[in-house]
Amino acid sequence: MKKYSAVITAVGGYVPEHIIGNAEIEERLNIPENWIPKYLGVKERRLLKGEGVGTSVICVNTALEICNKRGISPEMLDAIVLATSTPDMIAPNTSSIVAKEIGASRAWGIDINGACSGFLSAMDIASRYVEQGIYQYVMVLGADKMSSLVDEEDRITASLFGDGGGGVLLEPGSLNAGIQDALLKTDGHGGQHLYIKAGGSAWPATNETVSNREHFMYMNGRAIFDYAVQRLTESIGEILQRNQLSVGDIDWLVPHQANKRIIERTAEVLNFPKEKIMFNVDRYGNTTAGTIPLCLWDYEPRLRKGDRLLFAAFGAGFTWGALYVVWDYDGDLSAIFSASVNDPNS
Repeated sequence: MKKYSAVITAVGGYVPEHIIGNAEIEERLNIPENWIPKYLGVKERRLLKGEGVGTSVICVNTALEICNKRGISPEMLDAIVLATSTPDMIAPNTSSIVAKEIGASRAWGIDINGACSGFLSAMDIASRYVEQGIYQYVMVLGADKMSSLVDEEDRITASLFGDGGGGVLLEPGSLNAGIQDALLKTDGHGGQHLYIKAGGSAWPATNETVSNREHFMYMNGRAIFDYAVQRLTESIGEILQRNQLSVGDIDWLVPHQANKRIIERTAEVLNFPKEKIMFNVDRYGNTTAGTIPLCLWDYEPRLRKGDRLLFAAFGAGFTWGALYVVWDYDGDLSAIFSASVNDPNS
């Protein structure tokens, strides 16, 4: 029996400044104009540039924003749980690097590699420590530098993926708020459809693996689409049923930003109205573990205390799941106005 709920008390995010528009990719890879936004939903993506610059940079910026919003110092953090498929190095883990850079001198850190569903796994793991009163402040981060894994000669992955991420702060709160339920699943038979062969212990880096481009991502998009929609709809349906909820009871569906077609098809099967679905794959591309926290970062000003949110994700492994969350604070509506005034596209 849990003593508390793990409640989200602050949100942060970070995307690199460098923007790559579709025109650049279309010209380089001879892709027909408007094919990328039509089928993938992406209009632009961000690129983290610079030698020796890795995922930790995204996480450090995110973590400092979260601490600033909440009014706490990094020294107060008890733990950092970081979801990523693109660690800075094999060792040490990226959470340790982040802790050092922000000055979280007393925080325990752990990395979670759950690919696109990694943020859900990180949230579930982190929540257990908060629910039992073991930790007061737990930061959960999800970020990826996907440009380090993408073959620039591959039309689909080069068009779809981007760099970025975000995170949340979890604290003990009312049992009626915060994380209410979580469902996580794995089917290892799907590993053949989405993987990076080389660079691990089975296939260490050699001249041959580099020459064969085996350090880049392989993705069978056709096989992934059907399986992703099936598993996403199943997990969302199960979470709703377990909590005696209907689609109408949910204020926001927060899906992993896999691509436009997967999001739209999942919503269509479940009859989720478009206006209740968080969507930003058009602006950032698929940032893997970073997509759900980036959605929260973008939509935070619109969220109200008591809103019911349903997170859902599907990724390599295959891994997938859903998380039911009751929001516990009002977002800053003035931020929406400020963004619209400064956004030339609004």
